[in-house]
Amino acid sequence: MSWLPVPSDHYFSVNNIPFGIISTPSNPTPRPAVAIGEYVLDLQSFTSTTSVSGFSQLPEFTKPEVFTFEKTLNRFASLGRATHRLVRGYLQQVLSSDTPYPEILKDNAEAQEKCLINTNEEEVRMHLPMDIGDYTDFYAGRNHAFNVGALFRGRENAMQPNYEHLPVGYHGRASSVVVSGTRVRRPRGQVMNPASAGSEKVPVLAPCGKLDFELELAAFIGKDSDMGSSVGVDEAGEYLFGVVVMNDWSARDIQAWEYIPLGPFTSKSFATSISSWVVLMDALEPLRARPLERGTKVPLLPYLQESNSESVYDIPLTVSIKTPSGTHKISQTSSSNLLFSFSQMIAHHTVTGCPLRTGDLLGTGTISGTDTQGMGSLLEMSANGTQKVALGESGEVRRFLEDGDVVVLAGGCRKVGVGFGECVGEVLPAQK
Repeated sequence: MSWLPVPSDHYFSVNNIPFGIISTPSNPTPRPAVAIGEYVLDLQSFTSTTSVSGFSQLPEFTKPEVFTFEKTLNRFASLGRATHRLVRGYLQQVLSSDTPYPEILKDNAEAQEKCLINTNEEEVRMHLPMDIGDYTDFYAGRNHAFNVGALFRGRENAMQPNYEHLPVGYHGRASSVVVSGTRVRRPRGQVMNPASAGSEKVPVLAPCGKLDFELELAAFIGKDSDMGSSVGVDEAGEYLFGVVVMNDWSARDIQAWEYIPLGPFTSKSFATSISSWVVLMDALEPLRARPLERGTKVPLLPYLQESNSESVYDIPLTVSIKTPSGTHKISQTSSSNLLFSFSQMIAHHTVTGCPLRTGDLLGTGTISGTDTQGMGSLLEMSANGTQKVALGESGEVRRFLEDGDVVVLAGGCRKVGVGFGECVGEVLPAQK
């Protein structure tokens, strides 16, 4: 428990301590912070302006300037897993009800005034937590891959021969990754002219008619790898900084026209939303789970074989859509519905010698369960627009997203008090 009024089952309990970048009306400069319940601990103030220096009891932390002069978490992330663990553990001690350092914050009204922000009383703006150099989106949600493959190729040919043997992925666009709360404009692009079906297929330029969300997790890289070298799967965990919830917005009709033969391009690059707070890898340890069983008896190649059989995480995930009639939850699943782990993604990403850099973002691909209540995209729920998806008992239905819809992805486990908060995006009309 914390000495602050934070329920033990809050997603931002003392068991979590996620990191992010904030600004406030009184200090509009973006700066590092951690979340604890409905409060934010301003790490810039905690480090440099308290009457008792916030890290005075942690002399092993030799780089406190990463919280005083930085507008992203990149420098802190680059210090490595051992330092992340050290700093998070210390902050947990400072914020715990039985803290051995009550003089730092618990019994220090002046420090609380300077460092703690009650988000119910003061506006806190969230910013992208990392400077993202590169973004790679994988396709590790086997149930989703099967559902989509069955839609377009039939159940017998749903899965490609390579799928069970490697984490399929593609390079995305880092410049359009935005923080939760950023509104997303419906894209325009080339789509096939329906009037040309059955004859020569020709495109028209039009607003996307099949705008969709994709429910994903994504991990930030915290350590550079060397060009020409590969990262071993069992050492890949040391390259991970933390995890966010991600919505990889998709323009399905644009994608259908453009994706052959090189895969998605403009249909994916217009926007990708991530949640504001980065949950460090150590906070997720209690949620480890086994990945999905592979559908082939042929073993993975050695470079993808992990020694830890519990290599993914069992985190409850939900999708809701807000409309004028209310908020409607349309999907609930678990992040354990993945065939490959983040460590395997890193091992495969670097197997040819491709270098990773601090701040790179790796998405899991859409996470879906095995039934219609657990699907991670409207493409699956509506069978590519051929079926209506009911929004609760409101009488509203969707096939794909409409202008004004607010998509809310959320994830976390209240049992252990660890979660991500929400990843929110409102759909704006297409540019005229």
